[in-house]
Amino acid sequence: MNSPLKVGSAWRTILRVAVCAIAVSGLAACTVGPNYVRPDVKVNHDYAQQSLLASRVNTAPAPALDSWWTGFNDPELTRIIQRALAENLDLAAAIARVDQARAAAREAGAQLAPQGSLDAQVVQQRQSLNGPLGEVAHGFPGYTRSQTLKDIGVGASWELDIAGGLHRGAEAARAEAQAAEASQAGVRVSVAAEAADAYFQVRGVQEQIRLTQQQIDTEAQLLDLVKVRLAGGLATSRELAQAQALVLEAQATLPPLQITLAQQLNRLDVLMGATPGTYANELQNSSQSFSVPGVDGEGGPAMLLRRRPDVIAAERTLAASNARIGVAVAEYYPKVSLGALLGFESLQNGSLFSGAAFQPQATLGLHWRLFDFGRIDAEVAQAKGANAEALAQYRQSMLRATEDVEDAITALAELEVQHRELTQEVTAHEQARDAAQDAYKGGAVSLIEVLDEDRQLLAARNELARVHADDARAAVATFRAMGGGWQGASEVAVPTTNVAMVKR
Repeated sequence: MNSPLKVGSAWRTILRVAVCAIAVSGLAACTVGPNYVRPDVKVNHDYAQQSLLASRVNTAPAPALDSWWTGFNDPELTRIIQRALAENLDLAAAIARVDQARAAAREAGAQLAPQGSLDAQVVQQRQSLNGPLGEVAHGFPGYTRSQTLKDIGVGASWELDIAGGLHRGAEAARAEAQAAEASQAGVRVSVAAEAADAYFQVRGVQEQIRLTQQQIDTEAQLLDLVKVRLAGGLATSRELAQAQALVLEAQATLPPLQITLAQQLNRLDVLMGATPGTYANELQNSSQSFSVPGVDGEGGPAMLLRRRPDVIAAERTLAASNARIGVAVAEYYPKVSLGALLGFESLQNGSLFSGAAFQPQATLGLHWRLFDFGRIDAEVAQAKGANAEALAQYRQSMLRATEDVEDAITALAELEVQHRELTQEVTAHEQARDAAQDAYKGGAVSLIEVLDEDRQLLAARNELARVHADDARAAVATFRAMGGGWQGASEVAVPTTNVAMVKR
């Protein structure tokens, strides 16, 4: 049996190795690789089309960006978007990707801590007398071929992050997790906007179908009038054919509208995570009224750096790629690891936890890629190239975000102007059509003039219904372009923004 003095000597050896390793780890005062500095992005104080937002009239107040759909004063729209955000499968997949990225970040952080393990085993064996050990040992007194070997040990290992490669890896994983969170917010924004866009297309097509059916009924009444006049000798067969053709022309516009309606209803169902046809009946008889809200462009393009999820995700990806350079550079430096094992091993029953069975072990490991610097050079060059690509993509994402907002503002303002003009045009066509029909009844004008007014009125009404829906869709596109639909930086950890402002 080993004496307590020998056991104490083993413990002192382990302590000396540990102290040496801690001293070596103290040399890792700096972490290799470039420290991340968020690049400046030059943006204008205001959008180029900012004045168009101020020129809009008869609009409801601008809603909060995180719940912009409430600004349309349409409970049906709010219910649909809430259902889509709760049930959409693309959003569920994005949430799962966030969970994976967060787990990867925790794993990378855990690599900085010591690793521990507990191992134990019992081995029962019958030793061969012809083997090397059996031939030597079987001649000794007390030798037995049947043996039971018991051992138990507690081990620990710790890689000393001398060059900071593990810290850079953890930093990259955290940034990638934040990028995944921003991407998930981007999916949320897209789902809400897509659901609203499909909803307003449904409403627009339903209004066009209603107007077309109304026009068909009017044309049918005119056809009946022509038939009466023909029976009285006051109309011609040509006028009857023209009236019939106008009814058929109006009826022929219905099938394309029905196709569009079915497609948008199916689109809504899929966005809400349901089989196409599930919620179609709910939208058949609901209210047609909605108002297009105002849009607040306060904050200008600089706001997009905080609100647009795709811009935030691109910036976090850039930060991760910067940290990956440090991971690659750390390969130039040696890796030092500390290991220790406190264990017992015995062939004798009842003596496993005795001093004689105690066998401690301590290791100080070194791994250095001395003759592999050419490959490390290539790895560093790849990391720097990926960082340069991420920087270009970040700047491009900001340009595209600004472009999206400028385009959406222009469309929103111009469609509102077109809506006002079409409203006046429809009113004028209704008056002209009524006057023409009265004149035809009195024999003052021919049926051709009445039919012409009918065609123009139907076209103007359909265009007005389409533009009214497109106006709402343009507002949705504007909110989407501005990053509306989520709670902003409170959901994604976004670093302080460095923005270089450019005066217009």
